[in-house]
Amino acid sequence: MSSSDNSLTNHEVTICLAGGAVLGPFNATWSQDSGGDVRELVREYDAFLQGEKQSRFKFHLHDTYTNTVHTLILNFEQVTGICDHVRLKSHGNGT
Repeated sequence: MSSSDNSLTNHEVTICLAGGAVLGPFNATWSQDSGGDVRELVREYDAFLQGEKQSRFKFHLHDTYTNTVHTLILNFEQVTGICDHVRLKSHGNGT
């Protein structure tokens, strides 16, 4: 892994919808240099659950493993949950 990869976080995002449907899981990578909206999606949904009005509907999840972008257009009123599974790096201590 190069030093430029050190800031990457690898996410697996699954979105649950009203009625039981599930979108994903979507692989998404986020770094300081190249983004995508994986963190913003979770932050904005959390704000929505706390009573803020949804102002954004389109989110782009960048998957650097397959060099693809997943575009999600969501109405948070139809979303019942978002799972953001983040793969952490090992720190050389056997974990």
